[in-house]
Amino acid sequence: MRQLLLNIAPEWQPTLDNFVVGRNLELISVLRHALAGDTNERCFFIWGEAGSGKSHLLQAVVGEAQRSHRSAVYIQGGVPEVASVVAVDDVECLDDDAQIGMFDIYNRLREIGAIVVFSGKEPPLKLKLRDDLRTRMGWGLVYQLNGLSDEEKSQALLEHARARGFTLPAEVMQYLLCHGRRDLNSLLTALDSLDEYSLRTHRAPSVPMLKEVLRNNAG
Repeated sequence: MRQLLLNIAPEWQPTLDNFVVGRNLELISVLRHALAGDTNERCFFIWGEAGSGKSHLLQAVVGEAQRSHRSAVYIQGGVPEVASVVAVDDVECLDDDAQIGMFDIYNRLREIGAIVVFSGKEPPLKLKLRDDLRTRMGWGLVYQLNGLSDEEKSQALLEHARARGFTLPAEVMQYLLCHGRRDLNSLLTALDSLDEYSLRTHRAPSVPMLKEVLRNNAG
């Protein structure tokens, strides 16, 4: 009989505080100032390769706004509702109808002074979207999200493990960095799987256990 695993690990949520800043200090600063109402900037476009942390930031902005009791919505590759803070992830996935809807919604959001954060794999002018929509997405501040060094990824893994309530052995972290997928999201997902497997089997995290987890995830 397979033992049922109670969800006793603390729930991890993306926030601006647990985002590993690396070379993105200015971007984090302007987002914080916008949420605090200390700037007139209302539109931001964040671009970077898959796994660079764009979704983390967009969800963090929405979560921060909601904790301040403001209406806020996050959506991935779709058209959002009108709110005081809106985050639209993966804008390159917008189909023709969604682009029309996004154009109309964006104009309404500007009228009410909403904070709007977009993300994409490329800067606005290189996106294969309607010209009028691409232009509007580029009206605000545009930032490339710089990837993390191995040292910064190590810091992120240690903080994530600490948030889940377990200690990550140094040899396990090094093996994951050398043999896991390189983007941070995949590394964190593998770490979550390792923690869950460790809890289920009542064994401490180890390199052999991580090898098994990575093999299962690959299958």
